Amino acid sequence: MNCKTHLFFLTITLAFCSALFLNSAVYSQSKERLQQDKRRLEEEIALTNRLLNETKRNTQTSVSQLVLINNQIRQRESLIQNISSEIRQLNNSISANNESIEILKKELTELKEQYSKMIYYAYKNRSAYNRLMFIFSSKDFNQAYKRMKYIQQYSFYRKKQAEMIIEKQAELVIKVNELEQMLNNRRDLLTAQNEEKGKLDREKSDKNRSISELRQREQELNRTIREKQAAAQRLQRAIEAIIAEEIRLASERARRSSGNTEIALTPEEMALSNNFISNKGRLPWPLLRAVVTGAYGENPHPVLPGIKINNRGIDMSTTQGAKARAVFDGTVIRIVEMPMYRNVVIISHGEYFSVYSKLDRVLVRQGERVRVRQDIGLVFTDTEESKTELHFEIWKGNTSVNPVEWLSR
Repeated sequence: MNCKTHLFFLTITLAFCSALFLNSAVYSQSKERLQQDKRRLEEEIALTNRLLNETKRNTQTSVSQLVLINNQIRQRESLIQNISSEIRQLNNSISANNESIEILKKELTELKEQYSKMIYYAYKNRSAYNRLMFIFSSKDFNQAYKRMKYIQQYSFYRKKQAEMIIEKQAELVIKVNELEQMLNNRRDLLTAQNEEKGKLDREKSDKNRSISELRQREQELNRTIREKQAAAQRLQRAIEAIIAEEIRLASERARRSSGNTEIALTPEEMALSNNFISNKGRLPWPLLRAVVTGAYGENPHPVLPGIKINNRGIDMSTTQGAKARAVFDGTVIRIVEMPMYRNVVIISHGEYFSVYSKLDRVLVRQGERVRVRQDIGLVFTDTEESKTELHFEIWKGNTSVNPVEWLSR
């Protein structure tokens, strides 16, 4: 191989290695994100399983059980998609690794061929006499000097060539080992994916069986829906009245402190409100561990076709003994008791309000200033349905907003 060819080959190799390094870095980052999502999904599935086991203490199938099964199915499908993405990334990495191995093999072959030619040439010219004659036969001193340097450089280059062969062989061994590890990982992922698909099939069977059982109790479900909707409307009217009163009182405080009739909040309340807004999407969840079992807005009933459930907040199922906690600094403006919602705590955050319902025992007092993540109450456990559920709402003034948009992702 002449010098130009060797340089071209080296340039191509370096370009390939640079691309391979960048792809490897991107793959590592994507893999880490996928693994983080996978761990989160596995934790959610484990919690849902635990909650399902608690609801199954009740021998009769409940809507709560069905909601949890639906959640479990969505989580399982997300986990299967996650594993599929990881397999696709691993396949791409395996392909890139195979290409790298092929290039290393070709490069190693070229290096060995060059080295073999060098050894052959050195053997033919191994005599010190031949080397001296090569130098002394020069036309002048300048040519003799160049020939002497050539012999020195040739010897150095041969040594470097041998070192490069050893390095390339070591690289090849590493790449082959990496490939073997990737193939093992892919095999494990495919096994895990098949196991998750089997679990998903069983969960879908459980869902169909639960729907069939619940539809046989249609009259009972309709009565329960009417009772819950009536209780929800009473809760909303109470929240609206309390917030309207708080807005009126806040306006009075602002007028007294500034004399300006157009200001609705004191400077302190305005600062708190602005801080609340700036933390949108980063607020801590009101429960340490929970599964959202009731989404915000109008949602179809999980069993009865054509029936819509309007939810001004979100419902979160958790484990027995769990405590609700404040999502932000604020002041407890009211604690009330409501049918089907037990104790309700409303906290003011300036212009915004957070509402915590279905508390069995309240751990704060009206007028108390609370800090973010402070425990405010023990979540009620419904022994009839064997479920522990918190109803949580966020209001901006007299309008409810979707809490999920405010809580940390």
